[in-house]
Amino acid sequence: MQDHLQRALSQLAAESIEVTAAGRTDTGVHASAQVAHFDTNASRDANAWVRGTNSNLHEGARVLWAREVPADFHARYSALSRTYRYLLLDDAVAPAILRHRVGWYHKPLDVAAMSLAAAALVGERDFSSFRDAQCQAKSPVRDLKEARVERRGTLVVFTFRANAFLHHMIRNVVGSLVYVGAGKHAPGWIGELLAMRDRREAAPTFAAAGLYLAGVEYDPAFGLPAFRDQPLISLP
Repeated sequence: MQDHLQRALSQLAAESIEVTAAGRTDTGVHASAQVAHFDTNASRDANAWVRGTNSNLHEGARVLWAREVPADFHARYSALSRTYRYLLLDDAVAPAILRHRVGWYHKPLDVAAMSLAAAALVGERDFSSFRDAQCQAKSPVRDLKEARVERRGTLVVFTFRANAFLHHMIRNVVGSLVYVGAGKHAPGWIGELLAMRDRREAAPTFAAAGLYLAGVEYDPAFGLPAFRDQPLISLP
């Protein structure tokens, strides 16, 4: 979507615009609360940046707000934390209407077991066992501040908040937690995987469809809208 956003902004500003996003998302991954910054010589009020950009934007994306920020603000490097969600339908029947919007597992999962297992991930950890082979990060250590698993209606919702994430880290974690929820391993297996630091020992990477960048946190001094928990999909 970056190309679409840049094209829409450029039309509004009448000059070439390049944007920098808070986080990159793989093909098939969604963003309900992406943040991006750009430099421009054009002068528009905040409402014009929102409505004008949306009038030129691909229907699969929308600008929610716009603010002028100090020169030292950087959408990626100024971020204090990022929150991702993974939405999973655990049902005998694969999703139809929600196809490409949620992940799927063919049997009911034990949410309590997955929640217990996820607790082992919280803190500053070496996530080598959940790191993609193509990951270019200098260090596998990340500070995971939150890892929750809960059921919301017919969906299982995984929530992860950290200073930063490794390539495919969340989808790899979800895959291993699903193994726990399916009874293939006890909750303590997640802690064992962390200690092994070996990607080959963990579960396969889970599908991209259910993953959402759900929030980015910044220093309040930048004056950006406070982080709000964006609603994603609500089912009975």
